[in-house]
Amino acid sequence: MSDIAASRALSPEEIDQFGAELDALRQRTLSDVGERDARYIRRIEKAVRYTEVAGRGLLFLSFFPPAWLLGTLLLGLSKILDNMELGHNLMHGQYDFMQDPHLNNRYEWDTVCPGDAWRHSHNYMHHTYTNVMGMDRDVGYSILRLFPEQRWEPRFLGQPFYTLMLALFFDVGVGFHDLELDRARKGEKTWKQVGEEFRPVWQKMKRLLFKDYLLFPLLSGPLFLSVLAGNFVANLIRNVWSFTIIFCGHFTANAEVFPASVVENESRGHWYLRQLRGSSNLSGGKWFHILSGNLSHQIEHHLFPDLPACRYAEMAPVVRAICERHGQHYNTGSLGRQFAQVLGRIFRHSLPSRPAAPALAS
Repeated sequence: MSDIAASRALSPEEIDQFGAELDALRQRTLSDVGERDARYIRRIEKAVRYTEVAGRGLLFLSFFPPAWLLGTLLLGLSKILDNMELGHNLMHGQYDFMQDPHLNNRYEWDTVCPGDAWRHSHNYMHHTYTNVMGMDRDVGYSILRLFPEQRWEPRFLGQPFYTLMLALFFDVGVGFHDLELDRARKGEKTWKQVGEEFRPVWQKMKRLLFKDYLLFPLLSGPLFLSVLAGNFVANLIRNVWSFTIIFCGHFTANAEVFPASVVENESRGHWYLRQLRGSSNLSGGKWFHILSGNLSHQIEHHLFPDLPACRYAEMAPVVRAICERHGQHYNTGSLGRQFAQVLGRIFRHSLPSRPAAPALAS
């Protein structure tokens, strides 16, 4: 029996109390949000810029191998911070209270997916219908079978390979995610619609390809290939790291999925319970949490997506205590442990099995 299955079933009154305690925590934290959080995200923005400048500068000295290695790592670090801790959290509106024209929910990050597409597929669809079958398109990303509740098809036999490609080119996968190509294949939307929706993705992709694979390599003159290779590896570093953190937050052995009926007349407490049971945390230190965009606190992020992510570490012990009082499993573990469970799902559910019924959050 999985740990999540050991969570106690709650009565309607207990679910309301569970929700009220989390609402109170949210309100206490929100009332304290201010200059401390603004200073933090401005430091993150500076770290993104400085590491990018340092990384690209060192790549221009890549005739010296250690400079190439350090430059690539610094550029990869910049892209990770921009993707995970700066862009993702800004686009959730976590720092809109600052009224900064550059650091708000309209931020455009250094990755293929346009901000508007991300705000629809992630902020709205995923965070509203977290792990609801047929509504949350992040369940398998329309590519993978990760839960027994998903109907098996022969194409899933190849999903270990699909997973590898998705990890290496995760930015492209996310960029294409909101196009809903699977719906077009089924005739539920036209390919003309897909073409129209692809235009902003292609415009964004062209700008990034030009910057990383033409402009900066050309500026380096005879070091064109070295700089191009450094930029390519930096993007791979960002992609594999983002993939690993995000999959560990959603697809461990104890993560649950739910039937579409669960959202009918769903109370606030039920919504919180669904977020908890569909999420997984990662244990680690301060720098690990920063590099993960604080998505190492995926439970807290799903419970409070509009609060500054830098607050999740201090909220986590309180959330865990609330869960313990109500007999609910708080799913957390090391990166190695959680990722091993993700890989187990990927391989296990690539094989044929009869679909199971999704669980109800109660």
